[in-house]
Amino acid sequence: MSQQQPQRHEADQLEPIKIGDVSNVNDEPASNPIGPQDVSADATTPSTLTDPGLITIGEALEVAALSAADKPIDQSDVAAIKAAEMRATGSSEILPGGITSEAQYAAARNSQTDRLEDQATLSDVLADASSMLPKDRAVTREDADRVVAAELTNNPDMTITLGGVGAAMAVAARRNQNATI
Repeated sequence: MSQQQPQRHEADQLEPIKIGDVSNVNDEPASNPIGPQDVSADATTPSTLTDPGLITIGEALEVAALSAADKPIDQSDVAAIKAAEMRATGSSEILPGGITSEAQYAAARNSQTDRLEDQATLSDVLADASSMLPKDRAVTREDADRVVAAELTNNPDMTITLGGVGAAMAVAARRNQNATI
């Protein structure tokens, strides 16, 4: 007896980020999806927190708003956004009216909205991320690792979205690390 596979939304059909897409590796780049075992904390120098030429957490979130603009926000995005906001502000509390609370509201609404075109997207929530953060700082490798881990562990497929929050943070951290060398 043949069973039909459920139809997936267009946003769900994006290719997962793979090892080698955002970091240098020697073991078959871009062939294995990134998993929790691939997230590690790298040490950074204090200068990465103050250099005005580096990419900030808010800017990385805005990149995600552009690169994965039409992706409806889900719980994995909320977790990644929360981790990013906490890293930027240094606070473990969700700020009322902040990016995380906006993302939580959007994800809750999306879970009850059937029509894809009526769902809130990353662009809707993150377009003005820099101005919504009361504090911001340069993205470090540790920041990216925490955000990627949050996105991975809250995604049933254990992948991060291509161009999404985790991917944007990983690229920003890598560029910042290369800029300080």
